[in-house]
Amino acid sequence: MDYLEKWKRERERKAFLALDDGSVFHGVAFGAEKESFGEVVFNTGMSGYQEILTDPSYAGQFVILTTAEVGNYGINGADTESRALFLSGLVIGDLTAPSNWRSEKSLDDYLRENGIPGIYGVDTRALALHIREHGNRKARLVLGDGPNGSVDTGSMEREAVAKAREWEGLDGQDYAAKVTCKKAYEFDAKQEAEDQERKMPHVVCYDFGVKTNILRSLAAWARVTVVPAKATAEDVLAMQPDGVFLSNGPADPAAVTYAIENIRKLLGNGASSQKPIPVMGICLGHQLLAIACGAKTARLKFGHHGCNHPVKNLLTGKVEITSQNHNFAVVAGSLPDCLEVTHVNLNDETIEGIRHKTLPAFSVQYHPEACPGPHDSAYLFAEFRKMLP
Repeated sequence: MDYLEKWKRERERKAFLALDDGSVFHGVAFGAEKESFGEVVFNTGMSGYQEILTDPSYAGQFVILTTAEVGNYGINGADTESRALFLSGLVIGDLTAPSNWRSEKSLDDYLRENGIPGIYGVDTRALALHIREHGNRKARLVLGDGPNGSVDTGSMEREAVAKAREWEGLDGQDYAAKVTCKKAYEFDAKQEAEDQERKMPHVVCYDFGVKTNILRSLAAWARVTVVPAKATAEDVLAMQPDGVFLSNGPADPAAVTYAIENIRKLLGNGASSQKPIPVMGICLGHQLLAIACGAKTARLKFGHHGCNHPVKNLLTGKVEITSQNHNFAVVAGSLPDCLEVTHVNLNDETIEGIRHKTLPAFSVQYHPEACPGPHDSAYLFAEFRKMLP
């Protein structure tokens, strides 16, 4: 494609992102040719865009990647973290052609195939700073001409801003039900018979939007059964698990009321049993465990999204660099006496980990499975393993 043809194509695919506070950011459309609503969040990771795209925790969100160039190593089938893409759209600075031996397709083609719109040519640093100043915003991605086009862009922008304000947003919304699996399954069925022969422990994982590398991390030493978000405590107990895992997931934890009730039942069963069932949670699972024990959660101003968040382990004094993706956090002053804080965020001192004082249950707000991100916190899966028979 020569320069003139590329210029014509880009002019024909102009697009803009309209925020509910009236701010508008122009760029060029790529990926699926569709418009969408979402909440804008920024991710500070320098790489790992495929894992970010396929993280179900981004459901209902426009993901802004602050790194300058995106797409340079393409897309491959080995690095996906879920069965589908659930984000509302992707916002980047420069879209780069792939040049990597592992690449199977371009980022543009991947988004097209999965029905996800994108916009590039945006000043993502300015957009990220805007969010830092004003908080996460509701937004609408619109396909249309730029300021010098034949369309009344001013009218289009005003209409888009109005629609963004009218959109229901993510607060109070149960998105876990939208991204969870439809029925229970064994994570690696071909290994199930071998695992039983080796007498590996059985872990039941609640899928609130689980990432594949979480399942890989558990399957390294356990037989893993994945169940839908609405699976009852009775259904889980009937599977005779040695441990229960609460996965990551999107949106507002307080809206996932059925999960909170089921976790309470599982903890209550443990409290009355000679052999309480160990429970571990990550991200949304961490928040749900906290709420089930009597704590509260609240929205952060702009959330934590990236691969370089420092967290202090209060039990060891060590600092871990962590991968994070969440907009809500457990409120420090709301913790009941049965819980204690184990990890804190060194950027804003928010709670990053808790454990129950009398039951074998603990959780962390961040992602020890990484993908993308560092592996400083992988030891947490080993800690969970120690709690199981």
